[in-house]
Amino acid sequence: MRAPISVIIPTLNAAADLSGCLTALMEGLDAGLIRELIISDGGSEDATLALADAWGAEIVTGPASRGGQLRRGCAKASADWLLVLHADTTLDPGWTGPVIAHLKGKKAGWFHLRFDSDGFPAGFVAGWANLRSRLGLPYGDQGLLLPRALYQSAGGYPDAPLMEDVSLARALKGRLVGIPVDAVTSAEKYQRAGWLRRGGRNLWTLIRYFAGVAPAKLAADYAK
Repeated sequence: MRAPISVIIPTLNAAADLSGCLTALMEGLDAGLIRELIISDGGSEDATLALADAWGAEIVTGPASRGGQLRRGCAKASADWLLVLHADTTLDPGWTGPVIAHLKGKKAGWFHLRFDSDGFPAGFVAGWANLRSRLGLPYGDQGLLLPRALYQSAGGYPDAPLMEDVSLARALKGRLVGIPVDAVTSAEKYQRAGWLRRGGRNLWTLIRYFAGVAPAKLAADYAK
């Protein structure tokens, strides 16, 4: 019996984080869960591709756009299930048990967000993210595990520079459940920009997306 999961990770100059993400996945390899690792790169200029090659990944390259990168990576997948992770996210030890239980169903699953930082701001933002996810809108930094057939029937990730995760989550409405595993993600961007400022900007971007502003416009404004 072939392993059931293809892992897809979008990267762009992710060398500093990628090894940690992949090391956490070794538990799944040992458990016979992971068939292949696909790195979908958007033009990295650091050691990302060398690291991916050293880890035995299949490398897909193309323009830097997270939605496009994920779409290309998922198109390469051959397993029955897709596990989509960001390079700066690691799954907590023991993740294989809940994942094996999830594979018995037919829904998409998201992991519970936790930051690699202590304190009230990190706990508050993570709590809001997990509440939003229970309401049907998990973000990409929480990871996503879903049947390939369900991914395809939902239309997959749009080739968009921003909100590709929200777009897919909306298409999966009613078919998303939480998996009781923590996905630990980097707090660096929040710490650099400020927890309140970055959290508020993310919420405002989401509101504008629901109001119909194009993802390209949102991405351009977000980059400022």
